[in-house]
Formats: sequence, C-alpha cells, structure tokens
Amino acid sequence: MHWCLDQLRSLQRQPATVLWVATALGLSMTAISPAIGLVAGLALALLFRQSDKKGAVKAGKFLLQIAVVLLGFQLQIATVFKVGRSSIPLTAVTISAVLLFGFLLGRLFRLDQKLSTLISSGTAICGGSAIAAIAPAIQASATQIAVSMGIVFILNAVALLIFPPLGKMLHMSQQQFGLWAAIAIHDTSSVVGATVSYGQEAAAIGTTVKLTRALWILPLAFVMARMHKSAGKARLPYFLAGFVAASLLASYLPAWHELWAWLALTGKHLMIGILFLVGLGLTIEDLQTVGFRPLLAAIGLWLFIGIGSLILILYFDAASFLSAF
Repeated sequence: MHWCLDQLRSLQRQPATVLWVATALGLSMTAISPAIGLVAGLALALLFRQSDKKGAVKAGKFLLQIAVVLLGFQLQIATVFKVGRSSIPLTAVTISAVLLFGFLLGRLFRLDQKLSTLISSGTAICGGSAIAAIAPAIQASATQIAVSMGIVFILNAVALLIFPPLGKMLHMSQQQFGLWAAIAIHDTSSVVGATVSYGQEAAAIGTTVKLTRALWILPLAFVMARMHKSAGKARLPYFLAGFVAASLLASYLPAWHELWAWLALTGKHLMIGILFLVGLGLTIEDLQTVGFRPLLAAIGLWLFIGIGSLILILYFDAASFLSAF
C-alpha cells in the first residue's frame, strides 16, 4: 500500500507525467485495440524529449503490473496451476533451446558475453522484465542494458502488430495462438496486447503461460550469475503473487462473479493505455545504441523461437495440454 501511495505522490510532482498517464487512461476507455495505443505512443515518441517521458515510462511499468493482476480475476486457480504445471516441459525445452542458440549467435556475431546473455534471456523468458531482473545478477553495464532493452522494445512493437494477423491467416485456434504468443513474443505487455485482440481464451492462455515462464527468471539469474562469476542478485517479480491471489479470489468467492469479470475487463482495456506508454518510451538514442550486429543476432534468435514454436504448435499439437480451457 505504501508503495502505491509513493507512486501516486511521484506522479503529482510531474505534470508532464500526469498528462501522459491521463492520455493513456483516455485511450484505454475509448480505443478498441491495443495496437492503437502502441502506434499512438510510437507516433508521439520522437516528438518529445526523453526527460519529458521518463515518469510516463515508469508509470507504464507500474500500470502493467496492475493490469496483469486484474487479468488474474478471469482465471480459476485450478486452471492456472494445471496449465502452469502442464507447460513446464515445453517451457523448459523452449527456454533451453533459445539460450543455447543465443549463445551460438553471440559467438557468431562476436557480441559481448553479457550483452548476448541479456538478449537471450529477454527472448527466452519475458523481455524487458527478464533483462531488468538478470542485469544486476550478472552486473551488466548501463550500455548493455540499454542496447538489449532497445532491441526487445523494437521487436515487441513489431510482434504486437503482426502476430494477430498472422494467427488469423494461419487459422490458429484460440489455444494455439495464446500459446504461440506466450512463447514467441518477448514482453508480457505485448503478449497480453496481442492475445486480447485475438480473443478472450487466447488472452487467458497467453497470460497464464507467459507468467509461468516468468517464474524461471530467478533460477536462470542464479545460473547466469555463477557462469559470469558475479555476486549480484536478481529482482523478484512480486506482481506474480498478485496474479495468483486474484485467481484465488475469483475461484473461492464465485458469488462476486460480476465484480471479478468487471476487474478483468478493466485489466484488458488498461493494456491499451499501457502500450501507449510503452510506445512513448522509444527514443532516437535507443535506435542509435542498438547497433547492427546485436540487432541481427536478436532477430535471428526471435525467428528461431517464433518459427520453431509455430511448428511445434501446428504440426506436433503442442497445445494439447491446454485442454483445461
């Protein structure tokens, strides 16, 4: 509670941030697609100085955690645990494959080892959240963090725009698309945005599987710290506990079903404004610091997991474990 109050007080001290957040909330109530929020944010991103947007970007991360918790109200806790448990083998295989292929691409493109680790971790687990959690564990530099974050941001924006049309073109079911998005899209925000636009079932599956993957941050950070001979510590994503708590309430207080449904719907609409703030965070400096070789390696790694997971889902029925839905 004190943390939430501190966030609100910080907003009051930054008029520009209040304006951006108000715009984001307005879009959440009026726009019909998460892509609209992202495109609007990108359109304004290059027109304003970074100093005017820092508070808005920080507010977007805070609102994302709230939205994820709200989305938990649409799921039964038994389903969360069943899907989470059933997805462990697929999660382990895909994360391991991405990390191994990322290591090979890092050597091929002669990338700094820590930069390669951040890009691979962000691709394998949950984009910027994984990078932010693992960076202190391996004691990555500010430049390495900025480059990996910039790459993830660019690829996230592309994924949010192209995944839903691709899913419909390939005639993917709600289950198939939700699973594909959770595996192949970097950030939780873009996974939720893409799946919400595809359908309610896809959103429920994509959110659950993506948050299950996020649980791998801590063991991966521990392993990476040892590999890099670092004494740093990872940051724990506390909002995961809120997601589970929301699901528990929805499961054991069914009489309040209308309230839970309204909260979940609020979380979906909030994603439009969040993606506006995410898009707003892009800067010319981000584009300049990305670099050619790291971007090529990241694109190759993204295509590897995107195409590989698509083959598993469409031709090897990898989505069969989602029968709980």
